[in-house]
Amino acid sequence: MRSYTLHYQHGLSEKQALEWIADNPPATGPGWEPYPLSRRILNWIKAFENPPASITASLATQADYLARTLEFHLLANHLFVNAVALTAAGCFFKNNNWLRRGVRILTKEIDEQILSDGGHYERSPMYHALILEDLLDLMNLRRSYGPIIPDWSSVIARMLSWHANMTHPDGEISFFNDAAFGVAPAAVLLSNYATELGIQPLCVPLGESGYVRLGNAETVLLFDAAPVGPDYQPGHTHADTLSFELSHRGRRILVNSGTSTYENNSLRGQQRGTAAHNTLRIDHSDSSEVWAAFRVGARAVPFDVRTDHCSWAEASHSGYQPCLHRRRIELRPDEVVLTDSVHGPGSHSIEIFFHLHPGIDPECIVLDSKLQSVLNDTEYYPRFDEQLPNQTVQGTAFLDTSAGVSFTTRISLNRLHEAEHRSFDKPAVSHNEDLICCG
Repeated sequence: MRSYTLHYQHGLSEKQALEWIADNPPATGPGWEPYPLSRRILNWIKAFENPPASITASLATQADYLARTLEFHLLANHLFVNAVALTAAGCFFKNNNWLRRGVRILTKEIDEQILSDGGHYERSPMYHALILEDLLDLMNLRRSYGPIIPDWSSVIARMLSWHANMTHPDGEISFFNDAAFGVAPAAVLLSNYATELGIQPLCVPLGESGYVRLGNAETVLLFDAAPVGPDYQPGHTHADTLSFELSHRGRRILVNSGTSTYENNSLRGQQRGTAAHNTLRIDHSDSSEVWAAFRVGARAVPFDVRTDHCSWAEASHSGYQPCLHRRRIELRPDEVVLTDSVHGPGSHSIEIFFHLHPGIDPECIVLDSKLQSVLNDTEYYPRFDEQLPNQTVQGTAFLDTSAGVSFTTRISLNRLHEAEHRSFDKPAVSHNEDLICCG
């Protein structure tokens, strides 16, 4: 991924751009694949107000090549950023064919890809943030180029709301599906950019995307009752159905394991698998059949989702048919209580995983007595090409589920306070309180 993203050319100088031109002849190498090509076109246009002729000529060549290689075969965020780059290049070069084609594609894709609650339909907070920045850039261009670029401010306002609701109090994204720090701008930067353009977030409750935010003055819990989607392009999907992340006093407590690679290898499979997330696994199988680097076979379907959007949420999913898994989460003043129920014929291996953020005391997790508790040394992947040691509390059992079986897990917030006091550490500061407009 790092060699791929280097071709985006973030924060570059003229010297770096000229070196890239010399090292990357037209239509050769990964830098000329449509996605990094699109990102680089946007970054160069933003970086250079009056570029030298050699950079301008290369930009024109890149835009022309992009116009002939749009990713209609992949769709989703790839086609979206292709169209954004084509629109920006059309403005930059006063090329009405590129401009109108980009706008035409975007008009269709915005309607398709942005859900009613403002979430992007791939349900990755990282890609959502990238697309939000792209639309903000287009609204910035609109101030100079006028109504040939439609006014998508109301779409952006919904997207700001969703992004804020899916952001932890530390100001960074949650880890559902493919997500990592350091790729997309932080929520506060996107919010500030929107404010500069006169766009304010709408208060849109989480809904169609399938996520739930529970919270009070000290605690935030994000719950994944989201469908795998879109069905025709689930490449960034993880088998994370009914997983959750938890922050308390501005600090992350429980985290999904993150994403550090897009290589087609065992680590990629591990990071996408159910066991890398704070959820339950049956018979050592993933809730959705993730395979290769970007493939999904059979998919879990969440159903019967209920919540008060404040203190409790519950949902079921069909990923382990004929067994059904239902999870209820209750946020109380001094603890979080999870009730996991499994119902289906026969006896089954059941595992529940709780991945602790590095440095968090595992004693805050109290498993049901029906489960054998194991504390594993594991790894947390907050950025591409980065891994940090952490610990995972794992509960295991082999039980007859034909009459149904339930497990209650308690996460003690009081024990977190005690551990915080023992470490003489101050509570972390919340950075995104002003961003949250609704639950």
